[in-house]
Amino acid sequence: MPDFLEINEVPVNDLRSILEDAKRVKLERNGKSRGVLDVGTPLSDFVVALIFEKQSTRTRLSFDVGVRQMGGQSIVLASTDLQRSRGESAKDTALMLSRYVDLIMIRTFADRVIREMVEHASVPVINGLTDYSHPCQIMADVMTFEEKAGPIKGKTVAWVGTGNNVCNSFLHAAGQFGFNFVFCGPEGFDPDQREVFFATSMGSEVIIDRNPVNCVKNADMIVTDAWISMHEEVDPVYKQKLKAFQVNKELLSFAKPDVVFMHCLPAHREEEVTSEVLDGPNSVVLDEAENRLHVQKSIMKWCLGLI
Repeated sequence: MPDFLEINEVPVNDLRSILEDAKRVKLERNGKSRGVLDVGTPLSDFVVALIFEKQSTRTRLSFDVGVRQMGGQSIVLASTDLQRSRGESAKDTALMLSRYVDLIMIRTFADRVIREMVEHASVPVINGLTDYSHPCQIMADVMTFEEKAGPIKGKTVAWVGTGNNVCNSFLHAAGQFGFNFVFCGPEGFDPDQREVFFATSMGSEVIIDRNPVNCVKNADMIVTDAWISMHEEVDPVYKQKLKAFQVNKELLSFAKPDVVFMHCLPAHREEEVTSEVLDGPNSVVLDEAENRLHVQKSIMKWCLGLI
């Protein structure tokens, strides 16, 4: 059964199947209370390990609730719950977990940790986030955009800020789903060139523009993310370089009136984005957060051969 590690490693037809299944299940749940089980309880015979070596709100809630709604059993494990915090290898953890559970989701720091787990696990592994990528989030973002604005193919996504893990996964999605990507940030903060190459090799246009106004003018979606991760030290010099790339009402005034604004959350209000934008009419951040639940259910089913 397949792992879900990176958007650019999953066949496009399978990505589309995941999204279509997520849309269907979301519609089926419309009006139901959160504790009602999904039709057919597809995970009724499965146990899922959810490992959080990084702190989490949305990833933890969406995966845990998703497993429960599908009738499965979840085991939520923080880094301090595991012997990995005392030096056990990812290899030994994967080998052991494979004897207890049917599926592993891990949110961790280094990409090599998840690769090592995949190498030694005999059950599927899902990338819940690493310092290099955040594929589940971007699958939810594509779903959200298409709910609000129709097919994403041929559209333009403007990223304002720093080329981080979320940005890498957006570039993977650009190549797979056929949208164009404009990056706007200061020099030295550009996205990984390997991911830029992937997107362009798949036929997507990738532009790097240092002018935020130019960046957003023709965008169908504007995206930003925290300049500094919640677990990192605040660097005043780093933040000063990014100050001109804040998404605020003035910048939004240069974009299309119906532009969609996204942020994966958590946000540092009044830093990378103002509250006026985050809470404004163009923002779909809560829809993004909800759609994490629906799309991750479908990712889990795909990994287990259920769609």
